Amino acid sequence: MEAFNSLILILDATLRVATPLIFAALAGMFSERTGIVNIALEGKILASAFAGAAAAYVTNSPWMGLLAGVMVSVVFAWMHAFATVTHNGDHVVSGMAINILAAGLTAALGNFWFKQGGNTPNLVDPFNDIDARFSPITLPFADQLADVPVIGGLYSELISGHFLLVYIALAAVPVCWWVMFRTRFGLRMRAVGENPSAVDTAGISVAGMRYLSLTICGVLAGLAGVYLSVAVTAQFLPNMSAGKGYMALAALIFGKWRPRGALLACLMFGILQAIADRSQGVSLGGFAIPVQAIEALPYVLTVVLLAGFIGKAIPPKAIGRPYVKERE
Repeated sequence: MEAFNSLILILDATLRVATPLIFAALAGMFSERTGIVNIALEGKILASAFAGAAAAYVTNSPWMGLLAGVMVSVVFAWMHAFATVTHNGDHVVSGMAINILAAGLTAALGNFWFKQGGNTPNLVDPFNDIDARFSPITLPFADQLADVPVIGGLYSELISGHFLLVYIALAAVPVCWWVMFRTRFGLRMRAVGENPSAVDTAGISVAGMRYLSLTICGVLAGLAGVYLSVAVTAQFLPNMSAGKGYMALAALIFGKWRPRGALLACLMFGILQAIADRSQGVSLGGFAIPVQAIEALPYVLTVVLLAGFIGKAIPPKAIGRPYVKERE
């Protein structure tokens, strides 16, 4: 029974860790399916995390933090679109520029506004009557079933007790799949990423579709950032995204630009991170394993798995290529 409880706790932590990766991977899918390489996911997550935490603290409302975080992420997505779609800039260079801008701007503004070394104040402060953090949701009968063997652990610990954004992330996977592969809108988006000239010939604006896809990307990346600062941590910390944008991009490639595959890759990284967190302080043959090695384990194993088991991943044919409309 102890082993079962440990498994439940690991899976519970897996969902918490994987949630921002799921949002970011879906965000990357929309942009890359239309031909935009989105290495800027990291910057969008970081910017939205800061905006969400700052707005939630000032207004004492997590919902205002959610709105602000999403809006700022969309603005950064439009900046990316302006560079890559309007001016045909290099996707990787512009993406890295956005990442650098977000890292520097959030730390500078945080220090200027809150005077806490780039951090925002804690969103849960009973002394100042502040409670601007999203609270975990307890599902019906979760408390009553908590002591029931097996079922109680699965329902009360694993299914219940998560933040709202965790459930939204899991629901977003089938919704995004349906939009991308079962609607006319999704067909046009995929066509823009495969053969933009044919789409243009059919009278559909390639630039308009790419702007729209990056807008959707901004919304999803914004949810990832707000989850980190307004739900999990209840505070913004400089560089708190910690490479999650890059990991989400790797998960997207692992999943071959499909929601289900990306979800599995995000859960894989999440469970590796959860196992690493519970393994800190362990020793092997009487030798204490350094904490840094345990923390690096998920990243190392993820790279190994991505390199060795991904198979052949074929990206959209027009990805990374600027489209210049032919003049008559």
